[in-house]
Amino acid sequence: MITFFTTAKPFTGHNGVIQRNALKSWTLVHPDAEVILFGDDEGAARAAEELGIRHEPHTEKNAAGSNRMDYMFARAQGIARHDVLCYSNCDIIFMQDFRAALERVLAARKEFLMVGRRWDTEITRPCDFGNPDWQRGIRDLALQTGKQRTPDWIDYFVFSRGLFADLPPLVVGRVFWDNWTVWKALEMKKPVVDASRVVVAIHQNHDYRHHPQGKLGVWYGEDAGANYKLAGGWKHLRTIADSKEALREGGLQPNTARHWAAVKRYARQAGRVALYNIAQPIWFFFLDITRPLRNALGLRTAALRRSRGKV
Repeated sequence: MITFFTTAKPFTGHNGVIQRNALKSWTLVHPDAEVILFGDDEGAARAAEELGIRHEPHTEKNAAGSNRMDYMFARAQGIARHDVLCYSNCDIIFMQDFRAALERVLAARKEFLMVGRRWDTEITRPCDFGNPDWQRGIRDLALQTGKQRTPDWIDYFVFSRGLFADLPPLVVGRVFWDNWTVWKALEMKKPVVDASRVVVAIHQNHDYRHHPQGKLGVWYGEDAGANYKLAGGWKHLRTIADSKEALREGGLQPNTARHWAAVKRYARQAGRVALYNIAQPIWFFFLDITRPLRNALGLRTAALRRSRGKV
């Protein structure tokens, strides 16, 4: 039915726990689900063997050593057993609501990209997949104690084989590559479906120790800047809110709210233009022409302070 593929951090400590949880949950989505783990990170080969999934140790990397999406997407589409693939971050737990949503989309669309908002949830231990109620327990935990992220956070991409080809060398695990991927599907006039209403995709909370600069490095580091340039800037970035269709209990429906998402996006950009191209130049011009007066006042103030000190 579906081939999942991903890359991981080293399988040590808490990251090892949540990554095994995620990978195992994918194998249970469907009896014929295929899972491909890319990368030679510490513990990857052993985890793949334990879970009975396919291990592809080779990845193409950028100069900083980060894994490139173009290689993984191309390789996965070339070797997958199934015509439907899903790239997901290796900390997302999927359940049967994911399978049900996918089956409904497959019944209606031949080509598509399905995405959805995640639920941040605190999970610190291995999931008890042997418990028949494991899904209900985790789902309740997410809905009762977790937080559903905004449409900017995109952690999984379900798509039909051949949808993505000739991709730029963006790197995963950093910002902007995910936003570009949604834009690319929309640019190709392919159906982009928001499954947030019917899929509880559980993101297991974690730290950012895997990056030398921590969370700031992930969001604002060199790789993030390179991704932004490779993506073509803000005009080629979209979020889940830009999906043209939304999957709800009643089926696929037009996502009319996407127009508001576009308005907000252009408003934000207009704000940036106003700040950097209008407000800042005016402010610095004002500072330049008033500098002599301000310097004079500064000297007078300093003189007053000295005179007061003498009294």
